[in-house]
Amino acid sequence: MGQTLTEKLLAAHCGRDFVVPGEIINATLDLVICHEVTTPPAVEMLKKLGITKVFDPSKILVTPDHFVPNKDIRSAELASALRRWREEQGIARYYEVGNHGICHALAPEQGHVLPGQTIVCGDSHTTTMGALGTFATGIGSTDLAAALATGELWFKVPETMRIDLEGPLPFGVYSKDIILALIARIGVDGARYMAMEYGGSALQSLSMEARFTITNMAIEAGGKNGVMPADAVAEAYVKARTDEPYTVFHADADAAYASRFSLDVGALEPMVALPSLPSNGRFVGEVPPDRMDQVYIGSCTNGRLEDLRIAASILKGNKVARGTRAIVVPATTEVWKQAMREGLLEIFADAGCVVSTATCGACLGGHMGVLGPGERCLSTTNRNFMGRMGSTKSLVYLASPATAAATAIAGVIADPRDYLPRPLLPEPCPADGKPVLVAAGADEYLWGV
Repeated sequence: MGQTLTEKLLAAHCGRDFVVPGEIINATLDLVICHEVTTPPAVEMLKKLGITKVFDPSKILVTPDHFVPNKDIRSAELASALRRWREEQGIARYYEVGNHGICHALAPEQGHVLPGQTIVCGDSHTTTMGALGTFATGIGSTDLAAALATGELWFKVPETMRIDLEGPLPFGVYSKDIILALIARIGVDGARYMAMEYGGSALQSLSMEARFTITNMAIEAGGKNGVMPADAVAEAYVKARTDEPYTVFHADADAAYASRFSLDVGALEPMVALPSLPSNGRFVGEVPPDRMDQVYIGSCTNGRLEDLRIAASILKGNKVARGTRAIVVPATTEVWKQAMREGLLEIFADAGCVVSTATCGACLGGHMGVLGPGERCLSTTNRNFMGRMGSTKSLVYLASPATAAATAIAGVIADPRDYLPRPLLPEPCPADGKPVLVAAGADEYLWGV
């Protein structure tokens, strides 16, 4: 009997040829990512134990990202503690405000994520990086302390759910719609403590940025990790950013899966997850045109350059509806700068949007868009639990950047297909994994997403 991709990754990092689901193993870690919320408590735990040195500064990446710039005294204290600790430990991979980003977007963008790695971070959306063929998962501050001290961590080998994405993406449908449809199908605990392994013909047509959106939300289905094979698209993405060596693992043809099914993405329409669960997904045509007080485009789920290009293609020449505010948050400084070079920020500003620096911000009810009682927000983030973005009496809806942009213009939940410039041609993503802008008359439109 063969092994799944996650089993292969874990076996390689615990000195074994073979592992089985349910086993408790101790795995070596290739990368530990730290931000200002969960890391200071982990550091305090180590100090109480008399542990003053991390296992290997070269395998740690640090960036403040949740409350940046600092929103109050407490967040400033956390950021200062993170900064002092990083200096004490001599950690070189540090991204300060002004050259920073949401950690799940920043780490792969800057070439720190390689196929075959094991990666942990004190944040549940660490699963994002599984799109590059890694075992990446979120942990709490106690486990983070252990990881920083030893460079190892124990795991129970998860069972694997195999999801084959098949068919061409229809006009106006994106990777966010795929994952919302999947979670609607299996529920928020449908993959509880399971590895969500993806394959299928539709995967080949998705850019790396689109793939990150899908693995990002593994945790919203209860998954331990999300993982995709490191194919030509993934390898091109990595090689464009680093020349560090890496190892590619593949699932065996006879791997044993706890469950396996196909999702026909060709049958999908733009999705909206209604309050207050990510599993409350509906086709946009089935959703009442509720008035939105706020539209939020950003986060580790949908704040990448491809997402901003899609939103800008709809907002260009239009205005945000009266009575609705729109907030755009690029996921990293580099995304912000490239969006500026391409004129996307000007498009957003002309439409009446506010553009923020990179931050987790309002996604977790932090700042830069917190909701008040009774307010509704359509967001490209990953969670719409009660009180997630502010008041427990507010309501959050989840959707793609295209649906968010259309909703910002209409002021009510809207179908992006009514606003997109023209149908996107079903052309596969190029081998380098980068979105392609193709001239189409006077404008340029995004292909292969």
